[in-house]
Amino acid sequence: MFERILIVCMGNVCRSPTAEYLFRQHSTSRRVSFSSAGLCAPAGRPMDSTALQLLAESGIDGTMHRARQLTPLMLREADLVLGMEKSQVEAMMQLAPETRGKVYLLDKWLNGDDIPDPYRQQRTAFEYVHEMITKGVDSWQLYL
Repeated sequence: MFERILIVCMGNVCRSPTAEYLFRQHSTSRRVSFSSAGLCAPAGRPMDSTALQLLAESGIDGTMHRARQLTPLMLREADLVLGMEKSQVEAMMQLAPETRGKVYLLDKWLNGDDIPDPYRQQRTAFEYVHEMITKGVDSWQLYL
């Protein structure tokens, strides 16, 4: 059973916090905690306004989120780590090689695709990515 799930992307201002908040909304277990971080996070920065708006349209308030820089300790303490891109999964395993068996793509149970970064793009890119993240989150529910 996974109790501590960490979601990782590059900046922790678009994709990983979106997934974190969607997981929280869909989780039926009180024992599971969700958090997120970024490989190159601008620590302390709030979530991107378009990502926030899409969450708000689903009834989710992400305004309390602040970007966090990923550390090896975060990887070691998590029971499951989900990345957005294959290159990020590789980077995490280089950062903490002992975590190899618990780091996966968010899209693992679907097509195993990278979820592209919508940062500094138009709303349509965010909508596309939001839909991919939602499907990825839904696909993990059976295993949580």
